[in-house]
Amino acid sequence: MSFWKQFRRKLFPSSKDRQFSKDIASIIGRPPKNLSLYELATLHSSAGKISKKGFRVSNERLEFLGDAILSMVIAEYLFKKYPHQNEGFLTEIRSRIVNRDTLNKLAANVGIPDLVELQDKNQTKRKNSIYGNALEAIIGAVYLDRGYLFCRKFILVKIVNQHLNLDTIINTDSNYKSKVIEWAQKENREIEFRSINETDTSNANEFEVTLLIDQLPVSEGKGTSKKRAEQDAALKACQILKLH
Repeated sequence: MSFWKQFRRKLFPSSKDRQFSKDIASIIGRPPKNLSLYELATLHSSAGKISKKGFRVSNERLEFLGDAILSMVIAEYLFKKYPHQNEGFLTEIRSRIVNRDTLNKLAANVGIPDLVELQDKNQTKRKNSIYGNALEAIIGAVYLDRGYLFCRKFILVKIVNQHLNLDTIINTDSNYKSKVIEWAQKENREIEFRSINETDTSNANEFEVTLLIDQLPVSEGKGTSKKRAEQDAALKACQILKLH
């Protein structure tokens, strides 16, 4: 969007723009300066249009940025909060906080699902990472809109302090891959995570992994990294095997 279009839009906002601005302000704590950033952050690839340069416009690039910022802020937060814990503990708890399941719940808590633009609402039944990804994209938008310090405060005050139960996360083992491996060892079963596909969407890679037990496929997982895809496949295997 050109500067003049943004300027006119800011001077003469539509009723839809005013409502969307209020919704974003209720999430981040301040009215957005650049509303188009947040519109992009809530635009799922299924509803995105192809640009003149041939790229599908969606929130995936902002998701990439927000993921990196969130990981850094959480790492600093845990480092300061637990000065006597080792690197393994800090890495594990950060992983539990930024995993898809936790981010989806946080996104729901702050009111993001109602803002996400999808081509088909039933997509959320097939792909459970949409809202967590949108949360990361909004973090990316906040960073570009208001800078790192404001974004850091938003993450710590509006997300961590208000919606994250750290004690529950610490005391709950959400490393599903470890659970499946431990089960396989006890049951004397052979387990394998096999990469089956890697899709380049120009904005981000999506990995697909199949979990095999005794050479038989049990579940499939997807993620923006191989590790996330393996955790997704392991989570589904835990549900199938009833490993709680």
